[in-house]
Amino acid sequence: MALLDVSIVNVAIPSMREGLDTSAGTVQWVVSGYALAFGLTLVAGGRLGDAYGRRRMMLIGLVLFIVSSAAVGLAPSVALVIVARLAQGASAGLLTPQNSGLIQQLFRGRERARAFGMFGFTVSVSSAIGPVLGGVIIAIAGEDDGWRWLFLVNLPIGLVALVAVAMLVPRRDPAAIDRSQTRIDVTGALLLGATVLCLLYPVVSVESGARLPLVLLAGVPLLAWGFVSWERRTAQRGHPPLLDLDLLRGLPGYVNGLAVGALYFTGFTGLLLVISIYLQEGLGHSPLEAGLLLMPFAAGSAIAAPVAGRFVSDVGRRLTVGALLVMIAGVLVVALVAIGRDPLWPWLVPALFVTGLGGGAVVSPNITLTLAEVPPKMGGAAGGALQTGQRIGASIGAALLVTVYQLTIGPTTDDTAAMVALLTGAALLLVALAMAVQAMRQAARASL
Repeated sequence: MALLDVSIVNVAIPSMREGLDTSAGTVQWVVSGYALAFGLTLVAGGRLGDAYGRRRMMLIGLVLFIVSSAAVGLAPSVALVIVARLAQGASAGLLTPQNSGLIQQLFRGRERARAFGMFGFTVSVSSAIGPVLGGVIIAIAGEDDGWRWLFLVNLPIGLVALVAVAMLVPRRDPAAIDRSQTRIDVTGALLLGATVLCLLYPVVSVESGARLPLVLLAGVPLLAWGFVSWERRTAQRGHPPLLDLDLLRGLPGYVNGLAVGALYFTGFTGLLLVISIYLQEGLGHSPLEAGLLLMPFAAGSAIAAPVAGRFVSDVGRRLTVGALLVMIAGVLVVALVAIGRDPLWPWLVPALFVTGLGGGAVVSPNITLTLAEVPPKMGGAAGGALQTGQRIGASIGAALLVTVYQLTIGPTTDDTAAMVALLTGAALLLVALAMAVQAMRQAARASL
């Protein structure tokens, strides 16, 4: 549900602009503000789950998510919609890292790989199926106010999930709580939050047309250095850090896996958004039609993710490398063969299905391999860091590829603009492939 709300609004931008009587740049903050707040709170949310229990933080995060979803759907003005979306993103950041933390805590070996396979299935399908569900809901509820139901539908789903979490997620034994580990590194959280803010805020501002916030990018390396230095000093003093960087750096594949996940989402998120915009604004399809044409990607991801989770323990990083090659091949077919065809769907549907097969086999193995050696007591924070990289990558990728599309569409046609943007996304996936190859070689050296 939390990940679905990242992409479900992609097909609703024209509807929201009309219903709220506002500019495209302002509406873009409804999309980007969620991703910004989501990325800011993931690591802190994971650390809170490590310290105070996954069940407690899941319940708190779900309640806040339900309330903020209702606030978005019922807000009378665009300003209140944006504020409520920020709150919704922050509550998603509290909720989401508890999932990977629970898997770290409850499963071992091949069982953990299969559990992460289902988690990867959820990540892939939720991210990919959003435009389809968004199109269906708007088609049923109408163009003017249909976008509100994209958020109001979270209320019944969230209430059912709330009961399920209360019944199924195990309570933490009070006797097992290490009180020395419940101290929260507030300074570290603020430094990391400021670093993510200085990186994401300029990105989402560029999407809405602002350029001045780009100066904040200069603060990223300084704040990142301050965060790393503070975390090391905190660990040396014997206090629990927000993220034990020395421990994570010593784990095989964690840093490379973090990079692979971030770069994959940089390319993947922008690709689907560009295709959605091209289908609606370039070819005149309705939100529902655009969503249905993107459905094959979700179907491919749904098939590949759990299968990849079953085999990742035997195949290792080679699976991620092969999946990225398949995905890049699919994107190239979409860009160089499908775009410009009339009719489009006989070429687009199979190419997106192949791309989805590759994408689904990237996410779950990468999560499994990246977090394989992380101690359960750090599962939430480490998983939160992994997902923060994914959120940053998704935001940068969406801004970059949409900007490429919009800049190219001026002097050329919609077809050419879509092709250039998709080839840019393929180039980003090639960088992810290079990092996956490096991680595979690192794993091979470690096994000698």
